[in-house]
Amino acid sequence: MAAIRVLQVFTIMNRGGAESMIMNYYRQIDRKQVQFDFLVHRKEKAAFDDEIESLGGNIYHMNPINPLMPGTYYKQLRNFFKEHQEYSIIHSHLNTFSCFPLKIAREFKIPCRIAHAHIAIDDVGFSSLFSQKESVKETFKKLIKLQLKKKVKNDATHLFSCGEKAGNWLFGKETSFTMMNNAIDTGKFRYDASISSKYKEQFGLQNKVVIGHVGRFASQKNHAFLVQIFAALVKEKPDSALVMVGDGPLKKAIENQVKSLGIEEKVHFLGVRADIPELFQMFDAFVFPSFYEGLPVTLIEAQAAGVKIVASDTITKEVYLTNDVQFLSIDKPTELWAKAIQEIDPSKKGDNTDKIVKGNYDIVSNTKMIQEFYKKQASL
Repeated sequence: MAAIRVLQVFTIMNRGGAESMIMNYYRQIDRKQVQFDFLVHRKEKAAFDDEIESLGGNIYHMNPINPLMPGTYYKQLRNFFKEHQEYSIIHSHLNTFSCFPLKIAREFKIPCRIAHAHIAIDDVGFSSLFSQKESVKETFKKLIKLQLKKKVKNDATHLFSCGEKAGNWLFGKETSFTMMNNAIDTGKFRYDASISSKYKEQFGLQNKVVIGHVGRFASQKNHAFLVQIFAALVKEKPDSALVMVGDGPLKKAIENQVKSLGIEEKVHFLGVRADIPELFQMFDAFVFPSFYEGLPVTLIEAQAAGVKIVASDTITKEVYLTNDVQFLSIDKPTELWAKAIQEIDPSKKGDNTDKIVKGNYDIVSNTKMIQEFYKKQASL
């Protein structure tokens, strides 16, 4: 019997949180029974493309969605579904933009249409229009998303979310939804002092306090504030180093900010990496001052690796699986964040994997559940 083919819908399969999450499931799932294909909205090759194809998945490229004039996109998607009638399940990870592919999927009578919530954005108030923290362009994008989210439920048959906060934001607090945890391969992140030592040596960070961050260089992640925090930390603890993993449109601006603060010798831009579990081993602290998130998989990974975390209090408390997480407001001074980092004792890193499994964020049990869900839907 041929495997059920599930169409996973993303913007592009780079190493973002949602993308990494679905790849964790894809690696674990029984691909003789359930196979993933990917519909993406960028033409360029992405970080996970080779692995997807090696696992037997197809990647289909669409044009980017213009939310103000979606007609061209609808036409392209209709042509796609006319050509590909093998899908009975479409699983969209586009958050508010899921309303666009799900609308056409419903038109083509695809029986299982999943809208998946991955983020929770604060509402835009009058004060936001004059805020210095985010650009006018970003505020305008938020306004569009706040309008689009009203339409997401219209054409979905199933609602999924990474956590309560994201689901309540996208679907409404009165709406029930299914939790699909941002599960990880826990064993890969188990703390190993020898790997930590090896990686610190590789990057010339022996005897340094290594502050880590993994995330796309986009306004949501608040890298500018992260760099300011680090600059405040260096004044008190000159033997500190900041390691930032990822790429994105704001990377150059952050590099310039680092230079303007005169701390470029202490800041390491590693770009997109495949060895994320190993990099977590050398982090002594993980600092994550995002403006908004859903339920960040990086914070699950950091805890699995025993890394102490200082994160913004906008992030859902559902990530609190261990005692290694401290939440602070991004409205607090950078000096307060720096003080919290200073108080971390790197020698207290240990094995948290049992807590991650107990919290139901291990990939093995979670994959069994989603596999059975897909199989059930395909049999209806």
